[in-house]
Amino acid sequence: MSAAPLGWRVARLVERRVETPTAQTLVLEVPGWPGHLPGQHVDVRLTAEDGYQAARSYSLAAPGTDGRIELTVQRVPDGEVSPYLIDAWAQGDPVEVRGPVGGWFIWRTEETSPVLLVAGGSGIVPLMAMVRARRVAGSRVPFRLVYSARTPTDVFYADELRRRVRDDLGLDVAYVYTREAPEGWRGEPHRVGLADLNTHGWPPDLEPHCYVCGPTGFVETVADLLVGLGHEARRVRTERFGPTG
Repeated sequence: MSAAPLGWRVARLVERRVETPTAQTLVLEVPGWPGHLPGQHVDVRLTAEDGYQAARSYSLAAPGTDGRIELTVQRVPDGEVSPYLIDAWAQGDPVEVRGPVGGWFIWRTEETSPVLLVAGGSGIVPLMAMVRARRVAGSRVPFRLVYSARTPTDVFYADELRRRVRDDLGLDVAYVYTREAPEGWRGEPHRVGLADLNTHGWPPDLEPHCYVCGPTGFVETVADLLVGLGHEARRVRTERFGPTG
């Protein structure tokens, strides 16, 4: 990892993948990219012809390879940056990125404690980077993911998660739907609660590392529930997002 001060780099779009009706994964080529850890993010900056600039932070969705990074971006209604990235940004077009940013909300592949990931909506993105990094490293650390989404069509990486549960030993995924559940799903739509974390999480005596990412209210609620279940606060790491104003 480079220890040099972070500066802006010119990145270009090389691939895009549709994840949901409102979200896409964007693959960027970033010459000189220093590498990053799962859980980190980047700043993306757009500059208009009149010089006006707008910047937003986006989590890195996968381990970096060959100077490429992946961002999964959800379109924000009336947003300045996400609609452009999803609807107007063409392959080969430039954009500025700065990073990697963040040193707390990260998982290192050499760690051996069990891992609990709790995602709310697009909060799955940095947690998916951890799932993918585990696979790349050949780690046998057991992972459990509790993923809360509004409906089945709002689930990011749905096909990949199904494959990974089937093929990756030690990875379990449980879904919680808040508005509409798929046919055959047990229970009624609801928000993540104590029973979900108690059933699908790790018991605190195993001393798992817990990573919680999503909207502010979701993160605060889940973090409080985990501590209430007996998890040490220092082992509960959180990353939250909200309106940019």
